[in-house]
Amino acid sequence: MDYGTAGTALATGLLFGFVLEQAGFGSPCKLTAQFRLTDWSVFKVMFTAIIVAAAGILLLQVNNTFGSQGFYVAEMYLWGTVLGGVLIGAGFAIGGYCPGTSVVGLGSGRIDGLIFMLGMVIGIWAFAGMYDTSFIQSVVTGAKASARTVPELLGVSPWVIIAAMVGMAIAGYAAGRALERRSHGVYSAEDITEGRDPSDSDELGRDLGREASASRQQDAT
Repeated sequence: MDYGTAGTALATGLLFGFVLEQAGFGSPCKLTAQFRLTDWSVFKVMFTAIIVAAAGILLLQVNNTFGSQGFYVAEMYLWGTVLGGVLIGAGFAIGGYCPGTSVVGLGSGRIDGLIFMLGMVIGIWAFAGMYDTSFIQSVVTGAKASARTVPELLGVSPWVIIAAMVGMAIAGYAAGRALERRSHGVYSAEDITEGRDPSDSDELGRDLGREASASRQQDAT
């Protein structure tokens, strides 16, 4: 075993889990609020990470950092990708976790994180058992795309796609802020740990403000 690689992977995983927990992603409230369009934290974090990673990979490829082999990009099969996206999205919305955040949820003591992980393992085991059947093969290997990447498919520079993603991110951030202000739906760390809805926090803040104002008026008299 390469202990250096294993140690690096473990340290990176622990750091990633710590950051997710600090961002509140160890609670299913964050992910389900994203589906309700009331808290856009997940979109902001994940879309920013995708853009940074994509730009970083392109910059490293400029100097041939990865050698002649580069990155392996798997072939894309349309129907398998669409069906997989629908199923995993449904799992996110129902369970309130993704594979990574379920581990973080379990680490923070959440029983629902454990249940989600068990369901995920059972689902993987069942899919692996059916993978070689003719039905599954016809779905996952149906409608093979002619290109493996979006720039290849559209015949443009990868940097054009990065620029388009930046534009989508800016538009998404603006739309998210507008919807968050309308719904008061951003979950703070205190909301999550105390089991409050964000609107309850706003009402609590107004109550505390009224109490403080009344107290100051009494002191003045």
